[in-house]
Amino acid sequence: MGLFKRNPFGHILFVKKWLIRIMGLMTHQRYKGFNKLEIEGSEVIRGLPHTNVLFVSNHQTYFADVVAMFHVFNASLSGREDSIKNVGYLWNPKLNMYYVAAAETMKKSLLTKILAYAGSISIERTWRADGKEVNRQVKMSDISNIGTALKDGWVVTFPQGTTKPWKPLRKGTAHIIKKYNPVVVPVVIDGFRRSFDKKGLRIKKKGILQSMVIKEPLDIDYKNEAVESIMEKLEYAIEQHPSFLKVIPQAELLAYEEENKQRKWRT
Repeated sequence: MGLFKRNPFGHILFVKKWLIRIMGLMTHQRYKGFNKLEIEGSEVIRGLPHTNVLFVSNHQTYFADVVAMFHVFNASLSGREDSIKNVGYLWNPKLNMYYVAAAETMKKSLLTKILAYAGSISIERTWRADGKEVNRQVKMSDISNIGTALKDGWVVTFPQGTTKPWKPLRKGTAHIIKKYNPVVVPVVIDGFRRSFDKKGLRIKKKGILQSMVIKEPLDIDYKNEAVESIMEKLEYAIEQHPSFLKVIPQAELLAYEEENKQRKWRT
């Protein structure tokens, strides 16, 4: 790899590699120390193609979720079996891995800008801006950027567009699936809301069991399947369909209620 070789977004890969190494070392204890991360599905990661893979996941914090995925995916590719033991996997990380994030979030601080350089595809949200509800059209450049990232490698997206559980999925994800025909891999996470603050930067509680389940790719008829059908498949796959409310663990419900109380108190 040339010293100044860049990815399609102009980021220098040598710089990105060192950012991932450093941030990975700084965050490893959050998943294998202060708290424990239980992983299922490493073999799925190793069986995926190198490009055009879209990971869809539920969302619990701004950053802790996706940072955990960077750890798990790289550890899996390095031969770890459902484990992130031994951070040696960070020495040669997968550099063509991206995640979709709100542009306004990624511009807020030096730290978020560093996290953005490590792999963010920053998009303008069509339904919310500066804490207020909005209604604006999708920027075609945002869709194109996601397509560019898929062509180059793997993309992680959170189709609910919020850390609030059981919210409806945004149809944009289904349209992207129909347009670019990626391999769609569902990921289900839990425990992050209990162990981190909403941003996922501060450890809220230690000794929490976090979990990440990587499921087999979805069977999708890209040409003939309706957007609504794809949306329903995604809802079930990431366990955010309304029917799952009946079987949600009590600890998850309590954590969400506590998060709401703190938010109301701050406002």
